[in-house]
Amino acid sequence: MLRWRRALMNWFKHGGASKAARFVRGVEESPLQVVDKDFPTLRGHPKAREHAELAAELASQLPEKTTKEFKIYRWNPDEPRRKPFLQSFFVDLSTCGPMIKAEQDPSLSYRRSCREGICGSCSMNIDGNNTVACLKPVDADTSTATMITPLPHMFVIKDLVVDLTNFYQQHKLIEPWLKTKKPPEKGREHLQSPRERKKLDGLYECILCACCSTACPAYWWNQEAFLGPAALLHAFRWVSDSRDEFTKERIQGLTEDEDKLYRCRTIKNCTAACPKSLDPAKAISAMRTIHQLH
Repeated sequence: MLRWRRALMNWFKHGGASKAARFVRGVEESPLQVVDKDFPTLRGHPKAREHAELAAELASQLPEKTTKEFKIYRWNPDEPRRKPFLQSFFVDLSTCGPMIKAEQDPSLSYRRSCREGICGSCSMNIDGNNTVACLKPVDADTSTATMITPLPHMFVIKDLVVDLTNFYQQHKLIEPWLKTKKPPEKGREHLQSPRERKKLDGLYECILCACCSTACPAYWWNQEAFLGPAALLHAFRWVSDSRDEFTKERIQGLTEDEDKLYRCRTIKNCTAACPKSLDPAKAISAMRTIHQLH
């Protein structure tokens, strides 16, 4: 809330109100119109559009002092007696490029790959929110530091790298592949109508970043029993696929131990945390409904 309040204050300070007035009079395009025009691939992705709009707005409002402090969680397994700590790095926002790891401290460890929000590697907690770093705009307010820590309630391997072994095993457990009882006709692919394909929208886009699962209190305390929002979202993706012929078996496998599915308390932290604007809570609720009807 404080971050958005600061952004709003900066918006008014740098003429945001006058820009809005010109837009109302039809003189200037809205920020979202600019985003849609410059980045058409972001249409239909509300959180990505929100990030792009904020990044463009903040980039145009850089203050005179452009040095920003980043407080980053550090822990080295080679120094087990040393407690974790926050290390401060200072970056000039007007000239930054590769930033901290390449220019200040090559020992800083974190996962990264695509830089486009499609691999899920760079998931971490930034200013108290789980997100993927490559899609997260830098807060241009230089009066406060940006705090970067690992995904919460996970074992830390080093610095910002957490152990996702159990997370991936749970994904494997739901058997995330097409299962059929007979080969396709004429040896070709299994056909699917456009309407059936549309049912998978909002499900297949999950990038397994673990932002949702590590934001879920039920998952924090029951990681060994509860599969978590990410695995269950993928499970529902295959349950919803018209080509899959093992829906009943999939549902049975998820409900033999009720904690796998029913440990969810519908807190909806998962939906709020998802950087891809997906709704794992809705998928879990739908899967419970299917189970009750069967």
